[in-house]
Amino acid sequence: MSDALPADQAVRNLIFAYAEAVDGGDFAAVGALFAHGDFVSSGATLTGGAVARMFEKTIILYDDGTPRTKHVTTNVAVELDAASGTAAAKSYFTVMQATPELPFQAICAGRYDDRFEQHDGHWRFAERRITLELVGNVAHHLSRPDKLPAHLRP
Repeated sequence: MSDALPADQAVRNLIFAYAEAVDGGDFAAVGALFAHGDFVSSGATLTGGAVARMFEKTIILYDDGTPRTKHVTTNVAVELDAASGTAAAKSYFTVMQATPELPFQAICAGRYDDRFEQHDGHWRFAERRITLELVGNVAHHLSRPDKLPAHLRP
């Protein structure tokens, strides 16, 4: 991220970089996005390489090296605090998937509650809280869908 970008666009780019990395099966890049920030999901808080390892253990990758997903992030609202060099964002996500066995469909949806901080002129994640609200057929996406909380299992 560059100082040349307006802060709100730099923050949005981080939000979209997460979706691109996950959909590309680049879990090391996902971990790098949280090298200095917390990733909070399903009651667990992870940072950096632990985030990458969690994705590697739980997300199914296909022959093309991807999970065959598209994360669609919408309703992005960014609030900047220029005085403290921080920002917060709220957004919705919908994960679409198609595999040889699964026709194209939405498999889950929810929201992100993100915090960002500026460090050495660059924006980075300070925290991402994921709230999963709707779950469809995740059997082709998660290696252990039975590990979802009971109220979220399809």
